[in-house]
Amino acid sequence: MNKVRIGIVGLGNMGSGHAQYLIEGQVKGAELTAVSDINPKRLKLAKEQWGDRVLTFESPEALFRSGAVDGILLCTPHYDHPRQAIDAFSCGLHVLVEKPAGVYTQQVREMNEAAAASGKVYGIMYNQRSNPLYVKLRELISSGELGEIRRTNWIITNWYRSQAYYNSGGWRATWGGEGGGVLINQDPHQLDLWQWTTGLMPKRIRAFCSFGKHRDIEVENDVTAYAEYENGATGVFVTSTYEAPGTNRFEISGDRGKIVIEDDKMTFWRLRELESEFNRTNTNAWGQPEIWKCEIPVASGGAQHKEITQNWTDAIMGGTPLLAPGEDGIKGLTLSNAMLLSTWTDNWVSLPIDEDVFYDKLQEQILFSANGKR
Repeated sequence: MNKVRIGIVGLGNMGSGHAQYLIEGQVKGAELTAVSDINPKRLKLAKEQWGDRVLTFESPEALFRSGAVDGILLCTPHYDHPRQAIDAFSCGLHVLVEKPAGVYTQQVREMNEAAAASGKVYGIMYNQRSNPLYVKLRELISSGELGEIRRTNWIITNWYRSQAYYNSGGWRATWGGEGGGVLINQDPHQLDLWQWTTGLMPKRIRAFCSFGKHRDIEVENDVTAYAEYENGATGVFVTSTYEAPGTNRFEISGDRGKIVIEDDKMTFWRLRELESEFNRTNTNAWGQPEIWKCEIPVASGGAQHKEITQNWTDAIMGGTPLLAPGEDGIKGLTLSNAMLLSTWTDNWVSLPIDEDVFYDKLQEQILFSANGKR
């Protein structure tokens, strides 16, 4: 294989963006050879832009069975990802899926199983995993530099969306169209990074979601969640889409100090010795550990979407390990499902969640929505 022939399913904002850098040859070893979309206007525009260079198909199924591609990049609505990925795997194709992996973990688990059975390369577009800030954070934590994690706190409220945004598409902010709100649409990257950088998944979650707060929508747009971990650590995740100005601050406290990421900078308040060791030996009633404030240098770069696509291409061509394996998509989705389920049941939710209960609760929301209820 000299090049990986890539097909894109869905030519909305994300699909068109991926298509552009592929057409421009910015991914070594990859070539955009086909696209599909159910909207005839988008296919017409693709033909006008790219002519005979790229084949167009009116359905994903036709594209999968065309023999024109080796791998598929799925940029379709959330609910469609698992079904289309499973179909693509059955046709012997590699798959790279846009985030989120799906709407509920039950369907994503089926997608993961199909991927494993196919033996094909399966990735997810977690482009923030290429962000040098979070790469460095993960390195510092995994190396033990921060010590055992004790607390995490992420405030991510700079997802401002006006009512005009929600009014721009009938599928937006609906249970039947998107399957959720800020957790499924805006926050998949943060929910992924929360567990990817720390290496921790909670043992249980208690969350409080508000639906249509300050906006005329039916899904969650304000969330405060509290997580507990097996090692005794705790975490808080706060997000919304109506605050202006918003905040994006990720704080991780460990036995060796505290790391804060904010305004695209990383600061490490590092203790000279482990807090646990200081506490064991200290005899001064008012003593405190010595603290060094360190501005952590972070490399420039991080090609975001292109880097994930390049990595996926390299994995197909030569077996390069994936930065964002598709199987990881279920982890962040588990967190968002747990937060919604906790709110719907007004109770703690243990992980792994009861997938059948979540599915039934989601169907209730879709039914209420169809009947004009909130």
